[in-house]
Parts: sequence; structure tokens; C-alpha cells
Amino acid sequence: MIDIHDILYKYWGYDQFRPLQQDIINSVLDGKDTLALLPTGGGKSLCFQVPALAKEGMCIVVSPLIALMKDQVENLIKRDIPAIAIFSGMSFRQIDRELDKCIRGEYKFLYVSPERLKTEIFKARMPQMKVNLLAIDEAHCISQWGYDFRPEYLQIAEIRKFTKAPILALTATATARVVEDIQFRLEFKKPHLFRKSFERKNLHYIAIHEEDKLGRIYRLCKGFQGTGIVYARNRKLCRDIAEYLHQNGISADYYHAGLDALQRNRKQEAWIENRIRVIVATNAFGMGIDKPDVRFVLHYEMPDSLEAYYQEAGRAGRDEKEAHCISLVHEQDKLRSFEQLDKSYPTYEEVARVYEAVCNHFQIAVHSGEMREVEFDMLEFAYAAGLSSPEVYHALRILEMEDIIALSEAIHQPAQLHFLVNNTVLYDFELRNPKIAPILQLLLRTYGGLFDQYKRIDENYLARKSRVPVEDLIKLLEKLKEHQLLDYIPARDKPTLTFLKAREHKLHYDQLAVKKRKEDARARLERVFDYALRTDTCRSQLLLQYFDEKNPPRCGQCDVCLKDKNHPKSENEYREWAEKLIKSDIRTLNEMIQSMGYWHEEGLSLALQHLLDEGFIELDNQQKLLWIEKP
Repeated sequence: MIDIHDILYKYWGYDQFRPLQQDIINSVLDGKDTLALLPTGGGKSLCFQVPALAKEGMCIVVSPLIALMKDQVENLIKRDIPAIAIFSGMSFRQIDRELDKCIRGEYKFLYVSPERLKTEIFKARMPQMKVNLLAIDEAHCISQWGYDFRPEYLQIAEIRKFTKAPILALTATATARVVEDIQFRLEFKKPHLFRKSFERKNLHYIAIHEEDKLGRIYRLCKGFQGTGIVYARNRKLCRDIAEYLHQNGISADYYHAGLDALQRNRKQEAWIENRIRVIVATNAFGMGIDKPDVRFVLHYEMPDSLEAYYQEAGRAGRDEKEAHCISLVHEQDKLRSFEQLDKSYPTYEEVARVYEAVCNHFQIAVHSGEMREVEFDMLEFAYAAGLSSPEVYHALRILEMEDIIALSEAIHQPAQLHFLVNNTVLYDFELRNPKIAPILQLLLRTYGGLFDQYKRIDENYLARKSRVPVEDLIKLLEKLKEHQLLDYIPARDKPTLTFLKAREHKLHYDQLAVKKRKEDARARLERVFDYALRTDTCRSQLLLQYFDEKNPPRCGQCDVCLKDKNHPKSENEYREWAEKLIKSDIRTLNEMIQSMGYWHEEGLSLALQHLLDEGFIELDNQQKLLWIEKP
């Protein structure tokens, strides 16, 4: 066995592990089923990558997010570690070939989405693989009590019969109930848990009750230094907030899953490289992004669970330097959130109507369609079916919860090509088809290894070089595929929908289970607003108590703790403070609040209003306060 410290230094350049990483790795190397709870940014991936490299054989990594799988595979390949991901959009032939390579030991890591585990081709090949570890990322998805339950995760335990390798389950967020359920569902031989405290001592948690959220977001972004994230719940709001900030001099852009992959990558890279200071995003942003110097995370609206809030807020301050996590809340937010929750659990009749429309749209006959995968644009489908997009989205989420369909996120998948014949057969084909020969020769000159494996190709580049319209080039490649000369997988950007079960005469799913999940979702939402609206308990304590940490300490730096330390002053004291601050060139309310603390905002605002009314202060042409010395 290779020394784990040598591996850490050779591939990642680190001299030592973070707290708990080495303990988790040693547990896995001892053959123990292990559950690791590490906060966001806690270095979960090294916990399975290092032990897999230390032992002979290959690690299978189960992950629900294609984008995250692709990022991790690309990062491993950059370190000269052979890895492959199998996910929606790959051809049967390509999957078949890559699994053969896994059997031959050509990869150290195989990343798969959970729905792939139940396919016959995977079940047939896995017993032939030398597997040294099963790593389950986002393991909370397997628990029906978790905030992001995914039924396809329940298939994972079935593959244990094909290997004696231990399981390492990893998650950043899990309550005690979810921890127990994860170990039960994954059939742990013995409970074995490593848990790092969820306390983040460098984060300042703040909740501000605010009606003018847009104005407050602007003032906060202007007041803070460094890069930040603003989270909002819908795409239009993200765009509107980003445009407002940009128009008012803040370097900002927006990000959501509705953008194509190239746009998303461009925006993400601009923010990571500090060319954009503030990214305004839905919850589609952040997973797998390791930017250490985020100085603030602002929530325009609260998410549906404290697990989601902790993950999103936890993207601040991964360099362990001071950072702020600020939630903007209003009493009406709670009412709107519960109304939205009710809409997100449609009736059986509404779900059945959408399911029938989807099956008819893709011409899925009764008793057929199992594991059929189709490109799926939700907005296009909703328009064609005469349904509203929210109606379609919420119904599909129910169908996904009930393991009837699987949806993948939109992700750019470059075109790939692999010759299925040898060089001699190809040369003979060129002689008999001289018009096509230049294209085949261009492919061979441009991309090496096409006879050995699938290679990414760029149809636009090939079209330019061969002076053939790209549409004609694609048609030609498709025709060569029909002749079984090569396998060609066109580039794609659309999300996919997979029918996990054959279509039935009448849709069946467990309506009582869905009702119970709705009740659990309501309970989680209650805890979100308990956190955001309470003013009598340390916010860090509220988060840690939610994750079942016993007797957590007060943080001493959230708005509640600081308010307790710095009681509001009398109006005369605020008037005196205002005079001193204005004369020292701190001349806006936002600057004063930054200097004095958020808990003084109400008293300070009232004192400033009275000083304005009385003529002691006025606004200059830049809307800054001036002190008027009266005789």
C-alpha cells in the first residue's frame, strides 16, 4: 500500500491533511463502512481519492450532479490520475467500451449517476471490476428524512453484493435522524461516523428585517470589500438584481440553470478570477466551486431548509478569514414561502395530467419506455402541451421523487467520435469513396487515438478546415455512423429526461409518502423562519442545534450576540455619534451602520431624521450628509 502522505504531496502538493481527513482515510483503508460529515469546503473529495490511490483497484463514486462529476474527473486527469464519468447522453457503445476499460484496470476512478447503477450493462460488468472503495457523495439524498431525497439513491445498496469493498458516504449536512437513515439504507456492517462540528468561527451570521431589499443589497455590496454571492430564488429576479447593481456601479453578473453551458462557464470563470465581483444566482450556483476568498454571501430570500442555507452561506470564508452571511427577511416572506410550498406539491390529478402529456409527447407506448432517455427542454414542452412551466416543473419533481423519471441538469457535452473499424478497413473505404476521404484524413490528422477510444471533436473547426457547411459535416458523420464505420455522438447542451419505469395504463405512486414529504418540508421551512426572524438566540447556536450539536457556544459575532453586547443608545447619544461620524467624513447611513453595527440602524435612522428636520444636517449633491454649524 502506498503511503497516504506521499499521495497527498505528489498529487495535491499538501504536506498535511485537514482535521478528520486522515482519520476518515484510515477508517476506509481498514475496510470499515464509514460516514463522514464535513462542512461545506471541508475537503470531502480527498477522503475517497487518497485511499483509492493508496490501494490496488478502482474507486466507484456515485454522485447526483453531472457538472460536479465532470469537474472532478477533469481535475483528476489534470493530475495524471485516470478517471471517467458515465452519465446521461453517452451512447450505449461508448458506455460499453468505458466499462470494459474499467474491467481492464485502466481507470482509478469511475464516476456514475445513481440511476446508472440499475442498468443491466452496469450490473453485468461490475462483478468483473476490481473495486477498492464505493464512495457515495451527497449521501443525504438517500434518506427520506433528508431535504433533498432522491429515490434512485435507494438502488445503491444493491450493488454491494457485487463487491466486498467498503462504503464511504459523504455529506455536508445531515441531522441525527438522517445520519441514522443513511447508515441503514447503505447497509453498513457497523455504524461508523466521523463528524466535524458545523461551527464556522470566522462567519458572521446576520438577519436583517428589510422591506427595501434591493436598496439594501446595493448598500451591502457597496460597503463590503472583496467578492460575494447574492442568492435569489428565481431566474428573473437574479437578472434584475444583477442589472440594478451593474447600473449603480457594482461589478455584477447573474447565473442560473437556464443559461447555456458556455454562458454559465464564462460567468463562473469571470467571478472566480475576480473580473466580476458579485454573482447573483439561484441555488444552481456554487456546487463544486472552491473559491476560498468569498467575503460575503447575501440571501435576498431564504431557501427552503436550513441544510440548504448552511451550504449556501458556507461558501463564504473558506480561507478561514472573516466573512459575512446576511439574510434579508420580511414577515411577508414567510407567507409567500408557504404558499409556494403548497404549489410545489400538486394533486395526483395534476401530476397524472403532466405525466400523460410527457409520455404522449415522446410517443411512449403503454408497457414500454423503461430507461429511455430523451433530450428535454421544459419550457418548449410546456408551451407545446399548453401547460404552465411551474405546473410542469412541480409535477416532474413529484415523478422524480417517486423514481418514475430522472431529470439531468443542462450541461455542455462536446461531440465525440471513435472509429469502429481498423486502419486497413478504413483505407479501403477511402479508396472506394474518394469524396469522403478528405474528411476522414482530416479527422485522423487532427485527433490522435480515434481507433483506440472516444475522442472529443469540434464539428465547427472541422467544417472550417474542410470548407464544408457544419450541417453537411454532421449529416456525413451520422451517415458514416449508420454504416458502422464509426460511432459519432453529437454535441449537446440540453437537459435530459429518463423514463425509469415502463409507462402504465394509469399512473401509480405512493401518495401517502408524498403527503409525508410535504409535511416534513413544512417543518423544515418553519425552522428556516425561526432562524431568520428570531432575535433572542445566537444564530450560530440555532444552526448548530438544528444539526443536533449539544450545548453549542454563542458565537459572539452574529447580530443577536452583538446586539446583546451593544445595547441601543438614547437618541441624544445617537445624535452625538452622528455628529462625530459626519465630521470624520463617514457621511452616509450605510457607512455609519458599517462603522457602528447593524443593531444601531433603527435608533441612528431616527436620530438622523430628526437632525434633518431640525436643520442640523443636510444632503449635498452627492447625497452625502453635511453637518451645519449653527450660530
